[in-house]
Amino acid sequence: MQNRLRNQTSPYLIQHAENPVDWYPWCDEAFERAKAEDKPIFLSIGYSTCHWCHVMAHESFEDEQVADILNRYFISIKVDKEERPDIDSIYMAVCQAYTGSGGWPTSIFMTPEQKPFFAGTYFPKTARYGQMGLIDLLLAVNERWETDREELLKSADEIVAFLDSRNKAVEIMENNVQERLVGTAVKLYKRMYDYRNGGFGDAPKFPTPHNLLFLMKYYEKSKDEDVINMVEETLIQMYRGGIFDHIGGGFSRYSTDSYFLAPHFEKMLYDNALLILAYCRLYEITKSYIYRDVAEKTAAYVIGEMTSSEGGFYSAQDADSEGVEGKYYLFEPDEIIGVIGEEAGKAFNQYFDITEGGNFEGKSIPNLLKNDDVVQSVRGVNRGKHSDTGEHEMRDFDESISRLYEYRKSRYALHLDDKILTSWNSLMIAAMCNLYRVTENETYLEVAVKAQSFILDKLYEEDTLYISYRKGQRSGKGFFDDYAYEIYSLLALYQATLDNAYLDKAKRFCGKTVLDFSDRKYGGFFLYGKENEQLITRPKETYDGAIFSGNSAMAYNLLQLYYITGDEYYGELAEHQLAFMSTEASRYPAGYSMFLLALSDYMDPPEKITIAVKNKKELKGLSCKIPLNSVVCVVEGETKEYPLKDDKTTFYVCRGRKCLPPVNSYE
Repeated sequence: MQNRLRNQTSPYLIQHAENPVDWYPWCDEAFERAKAEDKPIFLSIGYSTCHWCHVMAHESFEDEQVADILNRYFISIKVDKEERPDIDSIYMAVCQAYTGSGGWPTSIFMTPEQKPFFAGTYFPKTARYGQMGLIDLLLAVNERWETDREELLKSADEIVAFLDSRNKAVEIMENNVQERLVGTAVKLYKRMYDYRNGGFGDAPKFPTPHNLLFLMKYYEKSKDEDVINMVEETLIQMYRGGIFDHIGGGFSRYSTDSYFLAPHFEKMLYDNALLILAYCRLYEITKSYIYRDVAEKTAAYVIGEMTSSEGGFYSAQDADSEGVEGKYYLFEPDEIIGVIGEEAGKAFNQYFDITEGGNFEGKSIPNLLKNDDVVQSVRGVNRGKHSDTGEHEMRDFDESISRLYEYRKSRYALHLDDKILTSWNSLMIAAMCNLYRVTENETYLEVAVKAQSFILDKLYEEDTLYISYRKGQRSGKGFFDDYAYEIYSLLALYQATLDNAYLDKAKRFCGKTVLDFSDRKYGGFFLYGKENEQLITRPKETYDGAIFSGNSAMAYNLLQLYYITGDEYYGELAEHQLAFMSTEASRYPAGYSMFLLALSDYMDPPEKITIAVKNKKELKGLSCKIPLNSVVCVVEGETKEYPLKDDKTTFYVCRGRKCLPPVNSYE
C-alpha cells in the first residue's frame, strides 16, 4: 500500500510512503479536503534520522488500528523539519507553549485554517508509564471537535495571537547595542561549566561549538586563562569520549551522559561542520597536534561518507541499525581480535576500553576516557608553540583502525539521509575553508570550492537560493537561514582564496536578504521571506540552539562586510542588527553566543590586512599565513587609498584605530 507521499523526494517522507495512514505532504489539497469534510488536521513533524520518530512510526503509523482512526476522523500531514524549517519553527513554538518543552516527532492538532489547538511530541500507541496513548488522544480530540469545537477554536485563536506577539518587540532605538552582554555571558558559562567532566550543564550534553568559538574569541581579547581552559577541557573530553567515532571519524549528535561516553548515535552534518571550526580555532591558539588531528579526522569522515560525487554534502546518518540504536558502533573484545589479530587486538582493546562487560548495553563504545595519556599529551604544552605530543602514540593504531573501519561497514548498514541542504552545506564549506587555512592542505579548499559550485549549479537560479536537492530535484525557495549561512560561507571562501568574486557574491546575497527577509519596523530578519509560502505567523529565530540562528549569523556577516569593505551601508545595517539582537539576548545572553562573537568584534575590531596586489599569483596560499580572526581585504591593482609601494604587492595592516606603515612582504 502506498499513500500520497510516494512521489516526494524527502527521505523522511519516503520512509512513511507505505504507511496505512493516508498521509499528505504539506499542500493546499490537504487543507481544502479538511475544510470540505469538516475534519481537524493531525500534523506530524520529524526528520529521517530521528530515533523517536522511528519508534512512533513503528508503533503507530504502521499500525492498522491507529491508521483507521486517523483516516476516519482526521486529515494527516507529514512534514520534514529540515526541508520546512518555517513550519517546524511555528509549531515547535506551539509545542513548547503547551508542554513546556519540545522535540521530535512533533505532534500537532489544528484546524483546516492551520491554527493549532493541541500539541505534544512522542505518544506511545497506548497509555504507558503515565503517558496518554495516541489512540486515546485521537479519540478524545475527535470527541471534542464534535461536541466542544467552540472551545477548541478559542484556544487556537489564543495561541496564534501568542505566536504573533513573540515576533514583536520594542522598536529598536539608536545606540541600543549592549556591550555588557559579553561579560554577563562569560559569567554564566563559568557558572554552568562542568569542572569535572568538561562541557556545560548536566546530561544530555550537546556540543554547541559556537559557544566555544565565542569563548575563544573572548580569550583572544581578554587572555582569561579560565576561559581557554574550559574550552580545552571540553574539546579534549569530547574527543576522548564515545561521542567521537574513533573508528570512522566524526561526531554523534550529543552525549546522553555527563561525561561524553554514550552518545545519541546519529551524525548530523551541521554538528560536524561547527566542530571542525572549533577544533581548527583551538589548534590555531594552542598549536597542539591533537586538535588538528580531530578536525582532520572529522573532515575525512565527511569527505568519505557524507559527500556526493557532484560535491554536495549529505545531511545525516541514522543512529539505528536493524532497528537498534547504536548497533553499528558497538564492539566486543573477541570481535576486535578476530579482525586485527590477537596481539594488535589486545592492545587496541586496552587502549580504547573494549571490555568483556562492555560500557553500553553489554558491548563497548570505543573511547579514551580511561586513557589519561591523551590528556597528559596536551596539558602543560606551551600555548601557541607547535607540539606534536601524542601524535606518534595515536598513529600506532592507524592500521588497526583502518581494518576495523572496513569490517564495520560490512557488518551492518546505516541509513543515510542523502538530501543536500543549502544551509548545512554552507556551514561545512566554511569549516573546510578554515581547515585549509590552518593545515595548508589544499584538498580541503578544493572540497569547499566544489561544494560551493554545487550550490550555485543545483540550488541557485536568478538570485534565488533553494532549500535542498535530492536525486535531480530541488525543493522550494530558500529561507532566511539559507541566505545567512550562504553569506557566511562566501565570506569564508573569500578569506581562504582571496578571490573577490566570492566577496561580490556575498554582497549580492546580502542585498537580497535585506530586501526579502528584514523587519524594518521591529528589527531582525523573518525566517521566511516574500517568495515563500505565507503561514499563520512570521517567526524570527534568534536563539542559538544546536546550531546558531540566522539572525546571529547575519549580525556577524554584516559586521564582517563592513570591516572588509569599509562601506557605511553595511556598518549601519550591522549596528541595527546588533541592537535588535541585544534586546533579544538581554534575557539570557549565554544563549546567543554567535551574536556575542560578533558583538565582541564590534567592541574591539579585529586586525585588518588590506592587500594591494600587483600579481594575483602572489595570493596563492597566502591565507594560510593569516590568522583566522583577522579580516582580509584584497585590492586588485593600485588605488588612491592603497598605492603600490615600490610598484610591488603591498600590505596595509590596521589594528584598532592604528595603522602600520605599508610593507611589501607578509612576513
